[in-house]
Amino acid sequence: LFSSYPQAKTYFPHFDLHTGSAQLRAHGSRVVAAVGDAVKSIDNVTSALSKLSELHAYVLRVDPVNFKFLSHCLLVTLASHFPADFTADAHAAWDKFLSIVSGVLTEKYR
Repeated sequence: LFSSYPQAKTYFPHFDLHTGSAQLRAHGSRVVAAVGDAVKSIDNVTSALSKLSELHAYVLRVDPVNFKFLSHCLLVTLASHFPADFTADAHAAWDKFLSIVSGVLTEKYR
């Protein structure tokens, strides 16, 4: 994310942003856990991510476009690490799911 969209770095001035840093790994783990929570609650993603949406909108004030950037980076990562499994159907499904996640995370901005 930070390599492709360096403007996202502005939200992490206190982080060591070098590849593999402990802070990046910890935050990455939290991001993946949130995606996992959304998967587990696929019938109610809004409820699963409500607190995270509020945090990013009201406290952190993250530009909502960053959620789309993150979704794109997750798709590229999945495609590059699992090329045999990342079929056109899998790509479409992940893209749709991550669009829902991005939409939920931006709901509080409206």
